[in-house]
Amino acid sequence: MYQAHQANATQEVVELILLAGKMMLENGAETYRVEDTMIRMAGALGIENAHSFVTPTGIIFSTEGDALTTRLVRITERSTDLRKVTIVNDVSRRLSQGELSMKEALTLLKQTEAANLSYPFTVMLLAAAIASGCFLIMFQGTWRDFIPAAISGGIGYAVLVLTHRLVSIKLFAEGLASLVIGLCSCLWVSSGLGHDLDKIIIGSVMPLVPGLLITNAVRDLMAGHFVSGVSKGAEAFLTAFAIGSGIAFVLAFYSGEGFF
Repeated sequence: MYQAHQANATQEVVELILLAGKMMLENGAETYRVEDTMIRMAGALGIENAHSFVTPTGIIFSTEGDALTTRLVRITERSTDLRKVTIVNDVSRRLSQGELSMKEALTLLKQTEAANLSYPFTVMLLAAAIASGCFLIMFQGTWRDFIPAAISGGIGYAVLVLTHRLVSIKLFAEGLASLVIGLCSCLWVSSGLGHDLDKIIIGSVMPLVPGLLITNAVRDLMAGHFVSGVSKGAEAFLTAFAIGSGIAFVLAFYSGEGFF
């Protein structure tokens, strides 16, 4: 009976730890941070000999001792929601300090996972549009191109989100979004409402650039997680290739004054 109870308790702890790792990895945390958080939570809950192996597409967690167990969780969707990452970090910290019990932590994480903490689509669309205009100014564009860049960037971001909802292939959505941005930018310049085509395009595509992915890839490589670092770097390269291909396709048919 005691061994059965201990095994059940261990399974609950493993469920909690895997849920925490899954939430962090799905919402933009670095691989080494995910592994470190999982091991710290295991230690706080009485599992000293715990091992975690994290890649961008899966988590393997195992425990030693009388209740030997190994679990695998697949990661199929990844986005960026640093608020959820912060909540998991806070739960881990409170567990280590004894402020939360295991059941309280599990309940809190399940509620956080089910909650939609992201900003509404209209807010993100507005932010992408404003960011596009600001990037244009940062890259030494003129204020008269601010509105064209903002509108082009907003349209491109909307195409990215809506296409990704219909097609699960993210690279296709990114390529189509950059193609639309190129078309809009060229139309602005052809109509005389835009002036510097290069700056408008550069500012408009910046919301599509995988900045967080590149940062995480470098940090994982520096931490010695070569599998995750290289795979994230490859994903960032493919995203950059899709963005560049969409723009290049439009510019191949643009003569400077219009399409031919």
